[in-house]
Amino acid sequence: MIENPVKEVTAEQLKKYDDLKDLLKEYGSVAVAFSSGVDSTFLLYAAKEALGDRVIAVSAKSCSFPERELTEAKEFCRTHQIRQIIFESEELEIEGFSQNPKNRCYLCKRELFEKIIKIAANEGISVIAEGSNLDDDGDYRPGLQAVAELGIKSPLRSLGFTKEDIRALSRHLGLPTWDKQSFACLSSRFVYGETISKEKLGMVDKAEQLLLDLGFHQVRVRIHGTMARIEILPEEFPKLISDEVRNQVTSAFRSYGFTYITMDLIGYRTGSMNEVIEK
Repeated sequence: MIENPVKEVTAEQLKKYDDLKDLLKEYGSVAVAFSSGVDSTFLLYAAKEALGDRVIAVSAKSCSFPERELTEAKEFCRTHQIRQIIFESEELEIEGFSQNPKNRCYLCKRELFEKIIKIAANEGISVIAEGSNLDDDGDYRPGLQAVAELGIKSPLRSLGFTKEDIRALSRHLGLPTWDKQSFACLSSRFVYGETISKEKLGMVDKAEQLLLDLGFHQVRVRIHGTMARIEILPEEFPKLISDEVRNQVTSAFRSYGFTYITMDLIGYRTGSMNEVIEK
């Protein structure tokens, strides 16, 4: 469930969707970088409507993405009869990545899209597209630099789609992701400069999965050494601090390897690790 209510689709948004399909048709064929998130699902669906069998979904399997996301990606492609290619993307093998520099996202996206470029070439696909939207311009996102350098298309951004547009149209189209929580790779949960390891990625993954299983709608578990900083929607604070849930979360997080478990009093927001970056 999303943090803000989704409004009914407007005529302007429907016109944007028609423009998107027209643009995708101009591509001729397209490989969509597909993570099963809100944006890439919407883009992939539009591409399928516009291009039919001339679209493929390309998804990465890595320790930075929970298995549930890949499972959802596979299910969506099966349901909509979209050919999907899954490849291994091991970010921890990228030189410098595990040290978590401020340009970590750039290093990852560069490696990711270089692999997708090769896949698209082998499949005879002319264009590669990814799902960033206009709202992504408001945060520190070095990954978009790699997108620009490699000539990857960002049709949602170029046509001025906002997250609100995408959610409203996704609901109108009956997509299961219209109210899905926002998600970013698990590496974004680490403080810049703190070493990213497979073990700690697993700790974060299990911690966030527990919170989702408990019914929290939008979660982040930021990791600071062995301290967990939980971000949830402010309206769900009372649930987290209730005795039963608080004790269950504390016990489980400690079993995952966390020493201290804290709740962020500001609550969930995207890119909170970027708040320390001088802009």
